[in-house]
Amino acid sequence: MRDETARAAFGASHANAHGYLLDVTDTERIGKVVAQAEARQGPVDVLVNNAGYGHEGVMEESPLEQMRRQFEVNVFGAAAMMQAFLPLFRTRRRGHIINITSMGGFITMPGIAYYAGSKFALEGISETVGKEVRQFGVHVTAVAPGSFRTDWAGRSMVRSARSIADYDALFDPVRATRAARSGKQPGDPAKAAQAILTLAEAAEPPAHLLLGSDALGLVRAKLAQMEQDINKWETLSRSTDSASNEAGR
Repeated sequence: MRDETARAAFGASHANAHGYLLDVTDTERIGKVVAQAEARQGPVDVLVNNAGYGHEGVMEESPLEQMRRQFEVNVFGAAAMMQAFLPLFRTRRRGHIINITSMGGFITMPGIAYYAGSKFALEGISETVGKEVRQFGVHVTAVAPGSFRTDWAGRSMVRSARSIADYDALFDPVRATRAARSGKQPGDPAKAAQAILTLAEAAEPPAHLLLGSDALGLVRAKLAQMEQDINKWETLSRSTDSASNEAGR
């Protein structure tokens, strides 16, 4: 946790859990916190990278510095945590890294270019690292939740100021709808936590896991559209092969 007051309150209300102060962008401190946790609790078996926040804003209106900050937390912070635990997991020949991504790591919508970009990145990193460390008995799963009743669209959201009227008709209704639905999303965070516990106990966990019926529906629709586009443009896709490859088919 980043706040000492929250950490103390957490420790007081959870007898079997221990909180540590850490901002995942403080990469120099990560190793020290990992060492403290292992010294107190013993070998860690599961890392859940849940730190992250959302950015909302039309790309043309959003300073690149906001994108850098989004990636520092959502991507580089998670990667730094992975690098801190991977030597321990590899040496022990066991461990499970669970990276919380988002359905926004598969599907997109106007106004979340920076957020979706960070989650697409974490999805790719997770899948790649999973292939690297599977030989050591270490698993990596990217968990992509849909809309859950958290503060993601509330106090945790960073919003760029509106300035270009050309985007009003497209984006203003999206922003208004997201704000109106905050706290009323279909996903139950307690059930998501239970699902992650079930995942952590799986002998052969998947590389990707969607959470929520909305995520299932939207991602399936995206994959179906991709399949249509691949088929439609297959001739152009194949046209870039060399002549020898064409002759060999």
